Amino acid sequence: MNKNSSSPRTLGILGGGQLGLMLLPAAREFGLLVAMLDPAADAPCAHLADRFAVGNLMDYDTVMAFGRSVDLVTIEIEHVNVKALADLAREGKTVYPTAPHLKTIQNKCWQKEFYRENNIPTADFFIFSQKPAFAEIDFPLPFVHKLATGGYDGRGVNIIRTREDWTSVPDQPGLIEAFVPNAKEISVMVARNPSGQVSCFPAVEMEFHPTANLVEFLFCPSTLTAAQAHRAEEIARKTAEAFAQVGIMAVEMFLTAGGDLLVNECAPRPHNSGHQTIEGNITSQYQQHIRAILDLDLGNTDLISPSVMVNLLGEEGYAGPARYQGLDEVKKIPGVFVHLYGKAETRPFRKMGHVTILGETVEAAREKAIFVKQTLKVVS
Repeated sequence: MNKNSSSPRTLGILGGGQLGLMLLPAAREFGLLVAMLDPAADAPCAHLADRFAVGNLMDYDTVMAFGRSVDLVTIEIEHVNVKALADLAREGKTVYPTAPHLKTIQNKCWQKEFYRENNIPTADFFIFSQKPAFAEIDFPLPFVHKLATGGYDGRGVNIIRTREDWTSVPDQPGLIEAFVPNAKEISVMVARNPSGQVSCFPAVEMEFHPTANLVEFLFCPSTLTAAQAHRAEEIARKTAEAFAQVGIMAVEMFLTAGGDLLVNECAPRPHNSGHQTIEGNITSQYQQHIRAILDLDLGNTDLISPSVMVNLLGEEGYAGPARYQGLDEVKKIPGVFVHLYGKAETRPFRKMGHVTILGETVEAAREKAIFVKQTLKVVS
């Protein structure tokens, strides 16, 4: 790709969900046309992309045909055919993240081994191809079980607290890792371009829904000390460089009660833990991703304002056409920005949107966020 070309170039995005929805305007800021491939005809981006195709992201021929029709390929979801991405790159197509990087990320066992091999701190673990008997497990209760592949948004991850919990785990390849008690869960969004420039966003702190294992609240800035925040950025940078990441990547970590930082998982794409950057930072994670994959200078990641992000999840007990209770009331509040993803159907804990709340302090934003959480409901 010629960065100095005046003719419109087409960015191909594998996936047309909510992350694609927020990537679209960022891509257009840089004069790109956007083509998208998604398995759902009613995906959030279906009527917004310059070109939208329905197809299986895991199907080799489908991904090859799509990739050959665009100038640059990126993703908004990891579950795509990596062999097709590798072959597109061999044909000279620009593909970010690269196929080897994405292949490692797709398998949680390989991902953990990568951290160990590259001296990236992570919780103790062991890997198995067949489910071991409970008596063979050399980890004290509680411990964490993760399926090797297929999990996302909390699926495929189980905290094992009793012998009975272990009986419900499927007999599939996976890993067991030490449970980290009383840990803060944080995330650092880090971007890297092909020239090797790396830039981090300030660390954010996350609170998870107790049932759905999804981010419920996100706070920025975090409560980390200056030294802890600096260490978190160091780890994120090291991780991005080890992967030779191009684009934006979320590096999720635990801060242990003893003050250690351990990498939990990474996502080499825009991420839920960077949504608040649209209003809260000078450059959003979406703009930064486009800058990185075009090999442009990375943008300023400084905070504009302290912020809190609230995920809008489908309410328990409701499934069907989505209806938003309290929307008008919430929109009247200064500093509240509602992002609805345009999904026609709701179901319990489905991600239907998010709200970013700005305030003079995190505490002030938190107060408004609690009101938003109590008022804005996704029902049917």
